Amino acid sequence: MLEIDGSYGEGGGQILRTAIALSALTGKKVKIKNIRASRPKPGLAPQHLEAVRCVSSLTDADVSGLTLRSTEVTFAPKGIKGGKHEIDIGTAGSIPLLLQCIMPAATRAEDVLFLSIRGGTDVRWAPSIDYLRHVFLPAIAKMGYDAEVEVVRRGYYPRGGGLVRAVIHPSKLRGVVFKPPEKVLIKGISHSSRLPEHVALRQATSARRILSDAGYDASISVETNNYESTGSGITLWCDNIGGCAIGERGKPAEKVGEEAAESLLIELSSGASVDVHLADQLIPYMALAGGSASITTRELTVHTKTNIWVVEQFLDVEFDVQENELVQLVKR
Repeated sequence: MLEIDGSYGEGGGQILRTAIALSALTGKKVKIKNIRASRPKPGLAPQHLEAVRCVSSLTDADVSGLTLRSTEVTFAPKGIKGGKHEIDIGTAGSIPLLLQCIMPAATRAEDVLFLSIRGGTDVRWAPSIDYLRHVFLPAIAKMGYDAEVEVVRRGYYPRGGGLVRAVIHPSKLRGVVFKPPEKVLIKGISHSSRLPEHVALRQATSARRILSDAGYDASISVETNNYESTGSGITLWCDNIGGCAIGERGKPAEKVGEEAAESLLIELSSGASVDVHLADQLIPYMALAGGSASITTRELTVHTKTNIWVVEQFLDVEFDVQENELVQLVKR
């Protein structure tokens, strides 16, 4: 049985998600210890429980340690099934992060996977659902990944209540050399729920102003709704580069728009082919792809280093890392 130290490197939930996904995909039994050891509340949170439960259901796995705040899980998978599955995180736990645990394994499922997931779509410390749809999914589609994600309703912290439907097809991944955008065409979505309509509009207006001052035009749509939970956010993107920000009580809408725009501009100005967040998310897919795959990114984050380490425990692959003005990551 392969043992993974959950306190390694970044020491967060990413280690668990990647390890469970690759265990399911390779059929290797795994024990993950010291789960989320570096977090204020170590161990499994609700979103991690539901992610492991879902992958367990997909693989008829034998699992132990699957309780709230558990710091050790053993996972012994069988074959990967498709079919329909309903998942309720039960909180505003991140739906995009839960999908990170499921999606790599689904590449080798026996059939198409249909998911209906309830939880948080736009929450702090996680990619937004629009980032997943408009940055992450198009990036892995270039590698041959076939999936569609639909947002039925958004869910914000603390109530959640979001609903996302995903259809994931078994896929054979191929290596890709990611390149910087040839043309900077910035798009975005500014959204709010149970708030005055001007909140989402002000977020978008502020983001456009920052981008215009930097010499860029942006097409940003505005969505206002009356979902179960109250909140707002904005996501901006240009090819494989994105920036997002979440509204909070007491934070002006203008500040939310500024944060997203400035985050995007930092990445665009670097000349990298992918942003720093996408870099770590692509590591498992690059490892699974046939042939060589490469990206450049602004910096080598602890998240990316950690994901490389986890992947290399499961798969016979090696990543070359060259740190110059940009960081180049190449999977041989």
